[in-house]
Amino acid sequence: MEIRRKGSVGWTGGLRDGKGAISTESGALEHYPYGFATRFEGLKGSNPEELLAAAHAACFTMSLTLTLEKAGFKADRLDTSAVVTLTDEGGGFSIPKVALSVTGEVPGLDAAQFQELASTAERNCPVSKLFRAEISLESSLG
Repeated sequence: MEIRRKGSVGWTGGLRDGKGAISTESGALEHYPYGFATRFEGLKGSNPEELLAAAHAACFTMSLTLTLEKAGFKADRLDTSAVVTLTDEGGGFSIPKVALSVTGEVPGLDAAQFQELASTAERNCPVSKLFRAEISLESSLG
């Protein structure tokens, strides 16, 4: 089975004075603003790093839910956050790390088991795997 989901952006202008709009296939984001100021100066709008963080937190939580169920447990609640770190390395920016944090309420599960199952879920999370994926690029002028 192969499922494809699409996200897209439109951009006008230069890096600092330009403006972009993010859209998702589902319509959850439709022409949502982003740009230099929303990414680096804290103005209202979105940025790639928070979108990656939200995607990773959501995917990991679903992966953990599946891992718990396979082990015979069902969470009453899982709260996950992800922090994506963007750094300026002098020659350009990179994302050297993502910090996932999860707190759970899982009846019958002790802390050591939860940590073990969470680690398994992280290794199996498709977005975690994405950060190690081969990336292809097609470009054209039009």
